[in-house]
Amino acid sequence: MSGRTLRARALSTRTAVLTTLGLMVAMIVALIATGTLSVAHGRIGTGAQELGDPDYGVCRGLDDDCYHDWGNFDPADGYRILLYTRTAGPRHANLGPALPAGLNPPLSDANVVQKAMVKLGETGGFQVDYTEDVAQLASPNTLFKYNAVVFFSTSRDALDDSAQTSLRQYIRGGGGFVGIHNAFGTEYNWPWYEGLLGNANFYDHGPAQPGTVRTVERKDASTRELPARWNFTDEWYNLVPSPTRVRVLAEVDESTLAKGVAGNYSHPGHGDDHPVAWCQYYDGGRSWVTTLGHDAKQFTTDGSFAGAAEFQKLIVGGIQSAAGMKPFCA
Repeated sequence: MSGRTLRARALSTRTAVLTTLGLMVAMIVALIATGTLSVAHGRIGTGAQELGDPDYGVCRGLDDDCYHDWGNFDPADGYRILLYTRTAGPRHANLGPALPAGLNPPLSDANVVQKAMVKLGETGGFQVDYTEDVAQLASPNTLFKYNAVVFFSTSRDALDDSAQTSLRQYIRGGGGFVGIHNAFGTEYNWPWYEGLLGNANFYDHGPAQPGTVRTVERKDASTRELPARWNFTDEWYNLVPSPTRVRVLAEVDESTLAKGVAGNYSHPGHGDDHPVAWCQYYDGGRSWVTTLGHDAKQFTTDGSFAGAAEFQKLIVGGIQSAAGMKPFCA
């Protein structure tokens, strides 16, 4: 066989291989574009085997370069937080009856969360205003009066368009956010808010029951003085997705949950890594969150509810760090 024939065959074979590779690459690109294939975290799988690594289009994580120190807050003015407890869906009993419009309306004894948070603010060195009036969140100028905004067991679509825009501008201007308990059951269809929660969202929970919380990280004011293990009773939220690129501060030891961790929608639990509190920088601001906070008794001070003192230290420290009173998440 002549050299010319061999070269021609080699060229033909190389062309065929390149054509096949080109078709394979085009097919893979098409499958990824349609969601049929996932390459999240360097893996290739089919369908919903891997939920992916959502990108919220913001700077987020543990690098304080993500924080915007633009001079919107002066420590000389003292520290104020805005407690927001509006519910557009299920309402936790510890919130009490819905509040009328306005700022700081009268409270009844059933408004346990609001009254307790005002009292904790007095001992924690920050003033607490409270509201369920979405109009109070309609302007960034209003929010910038506060060093942190606290969502405590809000639910569903608790914000209108103006409040959504205002919250985002506030966070981008260096504001602090604290999300407690059913803040994870809020604004489900707003990706930016899910990112604010640390790329996490409520999926389901099992029965309310006693369990043991592990303090796994003390690089934040909220956990610096907590014991390594402490008992508490809660609903122990299961999350989809679970938080990423955050500093996990505390976890529940699932082996201590006698009634099991499986949720009412069949989530199997998180195994050895079931976070209940974490922090991150997000889109210019600070975000500190915890899934704990279901029971009104968590605010007792007489020792009758295991873990109440630790829970109160946790959230006061979380507010102080998110508000810039103490070192944040580091």
